[in-house]
Amino acid sequence: MATLRISLGQYSDKGRKPSNQDFYGAYLPDGAQQRHKGIAIALADGISSSTVSREASEAAVGGFLGDYYATPSSWSVKNAAQRVLQATNAWLYAQTRQSQYRYDMDRGYVCTLSAMVIKSATAHLFHVGDSRIYQLAGNSLEPLTEDHRFWASREVSHLSRAMGASQHLELDYRAVSLSEGDVFLLATDGVYEWLSPQVMALKIQDNAADLDAAAQALVHAALANGSDDNLTVQLVRIETLPDRDADELYDALGGLPSPPELRPNSELDGLRIIRSLHASARSHVYLAHDPESGQHVVVKTLSTELAEDPASVERFVREEWIARRIDNPHVLSAPEQRKPRRYLYSVWAYIDGQTLTQWMRDHPEPDLVEVRGIIEQVAKGLRAFHRLEMLHQDVRPDNIMIDRHATVRLIDFGAVRVAGIAEADEAGGEDILGTAQYTAPEYFLGEGGTPRSDLYSLAVIAYQMLTGTLPYGTAVAKTRTRAAQRKLAYQSALSENRELPAWVDEVLKKALHPNPQYRYPALSEFIFELRSPSPGTLKQSRPPLLERDPVRFWQWLCALLGVIIVVLLVNMPQ
Repeated sequence: MATLRISLGQYSDKGRKPSNQDFYGAYLPDGAQQRHKGIAIALADGISSSTVSREASEAAVGGFLGDYYATPSSWSVKNAAQRVLQATNAWLYAQTRQSQYRYDMDRGYVCTLSAMVIKSATAHLFHVGDSRIYQLAGNSLEPLTEDHRFWASREVSHLSRAMGASQHLELDYRAVSLSEGDVFLLATDGVYEWLSPQVMALKIQDNAADLDAAAQALVHAALANGSDDNLTVQLVRIETLPDRDADELYDALGGLPSPPELRPNSELDGLRIIRSLHASARSHVYLAHDPESGQHVVVKTLSTELAEDPASVERFVREEWIARRIDNPHVLSAPEQRKPRRYLYSVWAYIDGQTLTQWMRDHPEPDLVEVRGIIEQVAKGLRAFHRLEMLHQDVRPDNIMIDRHATVRLIDFGAVRVAGIAEADEAGGEDILGTAQYTAPEYFLGEGGTPRSDLYSLAVIAYQMLTGTLPYGTAVAKTRTRAAQRKLAYQSALSENRELPAWVDEVLKKALHPNPQYRYPALSEFIFELRSPSPGTLKQSRPPLLERDPVRFWQWLCALLGVIIVVLLVNMPQ
């Protein structure tokens, strides 16, 4: 099975300067770390007017290479790298503000940065300043970055953007699809300003067998042409790419056979099966006893029909991988299994309780306080997913458990979208995996979900708990165009049969808007408004005067009619 493999060449020289203010580095992990986070390469160029720019360059590259790999593996490359670089930029800016250069940023902790993260079959580029990233294209080099430089005249220019130059970092990002044999060049201006793209391409091709020698040749050629700056080059060649249909995350379990038929008292790798808990077309769930821990656990197996489907196996194995990365009291956990597994199954914590579906049957008319308590707990679980750049995508009553202590937990992660995994999936979009009546409208347009999509699903549940019905009935799944979705008619949650404050209906209506842009931007805002409505929400929910005070309404109406009659009489011709 092919894996990601690159060749790397690097070289740096102070040139005619007294010291080298450039800094460069790369980190080439292997195994799981490479699959989850990729390979990182970075180069920084200190500005000549600063005596501390070498420290800035080293901090920028070192911080990026070190901190990027400390971010959650569920995060996308873009999010992880941008957060790390934003933090590094803030540190550099603070160092300048605390130094004697606080009023002269050109002498502070400032540098350019060009970085690349290669993950799966994509190169993610991050850039600020005037160092450059090129891609070899035939006999020339194609620039993949733009210089952030302001030209005051033909001879005088200044960096318009750089690491540490401002409290807020404006970073360029670009994703490039890879093919085997692709060659990339990272270079500082001490090199590319003194060599044409054609000459640099020729030097690389002449030394294709040794990229370190190619990097040296580029630096020496620039020096020979009169370069008066520090010179740094990094060369990257893609040797092999991962197999498209191989998801290495699941090698440990994905190749295992399905377990034999499980019955009460049968054993599975030391776990004793007690009884069946649930069976569906997708999976079978059993209550089991773990003799090592002395606890009851839940064993989940994939249905026989889906065990031969690679996509279904992938989603099944991913569930436990996801659970291991979330530590939240409102998300079902997966206890670590120390014994090797001989079959394809997953092990989960046992919840002694009932699904929200059953709870709703037992409580057909819950009061607002009960509903709020459950919805708030589910929201806390969803926020744990969102913080790791995951979307649950199948929030429904059957996937919510309530234990005997009234603690609410999200279960079933088969539809979860993990940004860090999805970006490595070259196949493109996914099918709608959630349950139609709880799925946000944007999914039916073929659009990707956002945290507002999970918010919509949660709001549907809140509406259903309070009314016993769905806000749009079954119409959402039938609307496959924006025009059709604009015609969706929200059915008010207010009813003569159940007391509910009018402002709650306004909160639900906003959370359930067909267009995600008009919903609450965050779960926290939705939850807050369910308890403490904003003045705007209260104003929208204020009933008309006829409903609030019929007597006063008719008094005002009679007075108005009287004024109209007087005006007409006065203006009548004599």
